[in-house]
Amino acid sequence: MTKISTAFVVFLAIAIYTVAQTPTKGPEGSWQATLDVGQKLRLAMVISKNANGSYSGRVESIDQGTMIPIDVITVNGDSIRLELKTVGGTFDGKLNADGTELTGQFSQGGATFPLTFKRSTATPAASSPTPTPSTPPQRPIDVPVDIAIPVSPAVFKGGGKSHVVYELHVTNFSRNDCVLTRFEAINAATQKSLATFSGEELAGRVVRPGVATATTDEKLKLGAGLRLIVHSWVTFDAPTDIPNSIQHKLSFKVGDYPEELSVTTTKVMITKGPVAIGPPLRGSEWLAANGPSNTSGHRRAMIPISGGVHIAQRFAIDFVQLFPDGRSFQGDQKDNKNYRCYGAEALAVANGVVVATKDRIPENIPGATSRAVPITLETVGGNHVILDIGGGRFAFYAHLQPGSLRVKNGDKVRRGQVIGLVGNSGNSTEPHLHFHVSDANSPLGSEGVPYALPAFEVQGHGRGWKPTTPAAPTEKRQNEMPVELEVIRFPLPR
Repeated sequence: MTKISTAFVVFLAIAIYTVAQTPTKGPEGSWQATLDVGQKLRLAMVISKNANGSYSGRVESIDQGTMIPIDVITVNGDSIRLELKTVGGTFDGKLNADGTELTGQFSQGGATFPLTFKRSTATPAASSPTPTPSTPPQRPIDVPVDIAIPVSPAVFKGGGKSHVVYELHVTNFSRNDCVLTRFEAINAATQKSLATFSGEELAGRVVRPGVATATTDEKLKLGAGLRLIVHSWVTFDAPTDIPNSIQHKLSFKVGDYPEELSVTTTKVMITKGPVAIGPPLRGSEWLAANGPSNTSGHRRAMIPISGGVHIAQRFAIDFVQLFPDGRSFQGDQKDNKNYRCYGAEALAVANGVVVATKDRIPENIPGATSRAVPITLETVGGNHVILDIGGGRFAFYAHLQPGSLRVKNGDKVRRGQVIGLVGNSGNSTEPHLHFHVSDANSPLGSEGVPYALPAFEVQGHGRGWKPTTPAAPTEKRQNEMPVELEVIRFPLPR
């Protein structure tokens, strides 16, 4: 079949407008046609006569929402010439005696096709200028989406199991709504299904950037030109079950086409081997608030920095220390000194070099909205330290006490060395240590990566957890990360 521009050869249907019931002899009015180029394409146009006697018009598409202007309309008796410069096409035709048909040829790219427009006299319902096409919608050429995985899937062990964590960015490149109906992760080598999500379970993994959504239907409907993010978190019982590469099959309903359509992505390699580090703190009853999970605030913190969207806090933890009554403070809740973790020593998790510090930011009064300074890129981490621990990995310690930093830029540190004291500065509601590891020297303009602690004990779970008498047995973990709301004990230094 001769190739012609896809900007014009689309499934077109016109918005039918009210026209006079008395036949019109000129080209003005609404027209419909079918263009046969190996497949039948529904075409339509509207031509208007201007006050000065000239003509203007356009072609519209219901299926794809495409509008093509008619740049030049030349009328010479019953001969009509239309020029569509946007797509490099022309139509030359003649009106019949009663002005109800316009017969001629459409030309584009050296190819010509016979084409006959018939005048439309349909009057739409008052509530809608675009009636439903009488013929069934044609199947889209393919699912009109772009699917990207900007950061390679990463593996970490936590809660006694292994997890593969990453995001898919899905962008709708059509003018139709695309509704995501099913998500499937597949072992690229064996084509075995690893996980499948749909309905509410899938909606819980989807975020629509910049769009307020509430219901499952709203979360899964991707409007024209918009993007959604699928936060994928696939869990395996054993590390040996994790494949080397992964693919995805996503299913959609596209526009008003009744059948579900699917697209399978190319394979992507899975990054294994989290960086091994030591503990960032000492002691016990440390709650992993906002710790690794697929729903924590850190996990979903997509932040655009320097022209790119990053999740530096993908595996971040806010370490809060609990008293025996399950609370993080005793006495006056507005006094930082009444929090158990206030003044705790933050430790270097590996041998490294100090590459960034921030100090002298005043502390907040504890509270959900109380901030001592405006929160900017400079102040969001409060008083903080970043260590280059080698291998392109950087350890970030945030919200330290002002004046407590024991290191400066360029210092070499050793694992276990004190680098500062836990405080309540920056974007913080109460004293705690925010800790994460990322791939660049930037608190937010980097990608969070997983790590593994050599050993720790899980004492319990949940904010408000209280120790029992006699003490309940702990769960010993090795080469893992604490996960969200685990209460842990770091081992004593050797």
